[in-house]
Parts: sequence; structure tokens; C-alpha cells
Amino acid sequence: MFNHILFASPDYFYLLLLIPAIVVWYVFRFRKSQPSMRVSSTLPFKKINRGNKTWLFHGLFVLRMLALVLIIVALARPQSTSSHNDVSVEGIDIVLAMDISGSMMAQDFSPNRIEAAKEVGIDFINGRPDDRIGLVVFSGESFTQCPLTTDHNVLINLFHDLHSGMIDDGTALGDGLATAVNRLKESKAISKVIILLTDGVNNMGSVDPVSAAEIAKLYGVRVYTIGVGTHGYAPIPVQTPFGMQIQNMEVQIDEPLLEHIAQMTDGKYFRAVNKTALSEIYKEIDRMEKSKIEVTEFRKKSEVFMPWALGGIILLITELLLRYTLFRRLP
Repeated sequence: MFNHILFASPDYFYLLLLIPAIVVWYVFRFRKSQPSMRVSSTLPFKKINRGNKTWLFHGLFVLRMLALVLIIVALARPQSTSSHNDVSVEGIDIVLAMDISGSMMAQDFSPNRIEAAKEVGIDFINGRPDDRIGLVVFSGESFTQCPLTTDHNVLINLFHDLHSGMIDDGTALGDGLATAVNRLKESKAISKVIILLTDGVNNMGSVDPVSAAEIAKLYGVRVYTIGVGTHGYAPIPVQTPFGMQIQNMEVQIDEPLLEHIAQMTDGKYFRAVNKTALSEIYKEIDRMEKSKIEVTEFRKKSEVFMPWALGGIILLITELLLRYTLFRRLP
């Protein structure tokens, strides 16, 4: 980093050409203003000390000229320029595709899978302020909850609104992936990513998951797949004739399919058996997706005319005070 001064309005420096003309005018005027008289001899006056006050009086003119110079510099608008080389900025578009089926209410995560996924997802969003991020949800069907945006406050509010039962139950894995790809196909970002989170097996929808993965590969979209759920059985709230009851149900995740989707798109499959593991998975994805653009130079300009203007005003006020007090001239 280095700093130097540039001038936004350098044409004002032409006013400096007036200063030599003003100096000539001052000298001419001063000589004309001195009274004269004729005497037979100047010898009696040679021993008279003229004093320093006469010379100091010319200092008032010097102060005025210095004030004029400082004001002209201020009018030229000096700016301090900070330059940085090799600035790195991230340029990634990310779509979070999240399963909100009834099984996401399983309580093997605290308090349940869907709330844990929401909390970890929001932390991920907050950690990537420079990226455009969108949200797709799916169950028996899929829809876009939030298109790609840099307004992460809006995205997070929509994230908070997610809950199971918003759409028909089921797991339309292919539809969810296809909807997410559709959000990224027109993107011009240097890196396009989908994070697909599910806890089930594809059993609904009109799009085959493998076909959706092929479309993602065609558009250069990398897919990270996450299977959420403990091994074995998990407690899941189930509606019965006697009300909502907790039942232990077998956790079924189509891991071979999720691994295949990730491999096809140059992504990676993860298995999260608890909330801590899910958080670590998002952190790993965050570290892997740090694409950067190298910029030759970045400049930031700051106005610095104020000290010059203040200096000129102070000198001008000082000159006026001295002229009408200590160096006041009687008519």
C-alpha cells in the first residue's frame, strides 16, 4: 500500500500565475505611496534607525500571498490515493437445496433435523457476505424460496420461515436438484455451487436425480450432497388417531445416489449424523469454495482539501488582525 496526492481540479493552478503580477503591483504601489520632500542634504538622517517595523509591515503582504496559494491548492481539490495490488475477491453463486419433508422433523438432531439445518445454513450464509446465495426447498415437489441475492438479511428471514408441511410430503430429490440448477444456469459467476441436503430416498417428482445431475454438469454446476440422519433408528413425530406421538423409525438415506451425483459434478458427498457434524461439513465446504479473482490495482480516494483551506483562512485572518491592530496606519 502507498499513498500519494492527486488533484481533481488542477486547472485552478493557473491562478498561481496571478501572484507574480500581484507582487509587481504591490512594489509599484508601495513606492508610489511613499511621501517625498526636498532637502539640501540627507546627512542628518543617516544616523536615524528606521526600525524593524517597516520591514515587518511587508510581512503582511507575504501572509496574504501565502493564504492565496493555500486557497488555490484547496480549490484544486487535493486527494489522497491509497493503492493496493493483487486484491482478491470472491465470485461464487450458491444455491442451498433443502429437504423439508416430514422425516426432517426427526429428533436425532437438536431440536430436530430441519431446525438444525436452518441454524447451520444461516451461519454459512453469514460467513459469505460477498456471494450471491439462493434457497430452494423440496419435499413431494420443489420451489424456489429465494432467488440468488446478496441481500442476505432477506434470505435469512425466508430461511427462518421454513417448516415441514409447506408442500406435499415426500422426497422429490430430482425436482429439487433440477430447480436449483435452473437458478444457476444463467449465472456468470466463476464458480456455481449447489449444496443439496436431504434425509431420505427419492420417491416422488417428475425429474430423475441422475438426469438432474447431468444437467448440472452441463452448466458447470458443482453439487455437494449431504445426507442427514443418524445410523439405525431415529425418533420421529408421527400423527396418529391418538394425536402426535414419537416413534422410532429406520433412517433410510440413498447414499450411493448422493455419492454418484456428487462425483458426476466434481463435488463431494458428506454424511451428517448430528448437528456438530453438519456444522463441520458446512465449514469444510466453505473452505473448499474460496475461488478468487486477482485484480491488478484497487484505488481509494479521500478528499484532503480541508487542511489547505483552513491554513489559508487562518493566514488571511492573521493578516487582517495584524493590519488593523499592530500595523494600523493612520490617514
